[in-house]
Amino acid sequence: MNNGCKLEWGDDALLNFETYLIDLSSNFLCYSLSKRVFWTEILFLLAGLKVVDVFKKLAIFLSLLFSLTGCSQNEYSQLKISATTWVGYSPLFYAKEKGWLDDLNIKLLHVVSLSENMYLFEAGNADAYVGTQYEYSLLIEKDPSLMPVMLFDRSYGGDIILSNVSLAELQNTSETIDAYLEMDSINSTLLKDFIPHYGLEGKKIQYINRDQATLSSLKAGELSRPSLLVTYTPYDIQLEKQGFAEVASTKDGLNLLVVDALFTRESSLNKHRKQFEELKKLVNKATEALKQNPQEFYTTIKPYMLELSYEEFVQSLDSIVWINSGISPELEERIQELGFPIRGLI
Repeated sequence: MNNGCKLEWGDDALLNFETYLIDLSSNFLCYSLSKRVFWTEILFLLAGLKVVDVFKKLAIFLSLLFSLTGCSQNEYSQLKISATTWVGYSPLFYAKEKGWLDDLNIKLLHVVSLSENMYLFEAGNADAYVGTQYEYSLLIEKDPSLMPVMLFDRSYGGDIILSNVSLAELQNTSETIDAYLEMDSINSTLLKDFIPHYGLEGKKIQYINRDQATLSSLKAGELSRPSLLVTYTPYDIQLEKQGFAEVASTKDGLNLLVVDALFTRESSLNKHRKQFEELKKLVNKATEALKQNPQEFYTTIKPYMLELSYEEFVQSLDSIVWINSGISPELEERIQELGFPIRGLI
């Protein structure tokens, strides 16, 4: 220690150092120099200051530095959720269009098929996905950590089987029946329930895998054989305009419970829990907005609803029952009978 020599900087030097610290702290997160150069430069500058000045200027630097880095650490990491075109998921689209998801750093991925929805999740391109208990039953075999986070709705006529002929013609035909559906989805469960329910077990059925966007382009008059189309709202509305008629649904003819929920892995839930909790509030807020002003809600989500008119959109709402805010004891029991876990839902 050298007590005989004291290095001092003048006021201009101190001012320059203070400016340097402020500038350095404001750019700290993207500072391009190595750590060795960074701290060597700091120590070199501090060496020429009086002790009091060191503490004063260093305090400014640390205060600004911790403030900036603290803000960065508190930001949400991006949460990607994939969703299909289904009226029960419309609160998500409403929240997106209102800008509510931006503050939570949630990115909503809009896909056209149920299988694409699952593949995005499996490939790690989505952190969570919306779907039914059927898709969940497929994925849980591959990923035991998969779990439902929140409920949206239950189908009450929203999952539908259409045909280009009557039910009686289907039962009496000797021709092969073409069945169009998304194979890796709830469509398969509907068709499996429909066939024995209406005595079609002995029929020759050709299964044709099509996503809903492709399926919805079919026209009844252009099909040469008796056909079944397994679909859901809002695609059914367009298909009925193209000549198909309903032969069964989750409201009439099929005693099948279909529940829509948001699913993720346990690790993702732990990582994004706060975002999921806030998203739940936004879904409830959106459904309340729907009740209060359905016209405004429809106008907001119209780009996602396949060019449905307002009247058709309102009609489609009759095909679901909202369960996002809670479920009855009877429905809870029925859901549990399906082996669908509801404990721990947000």
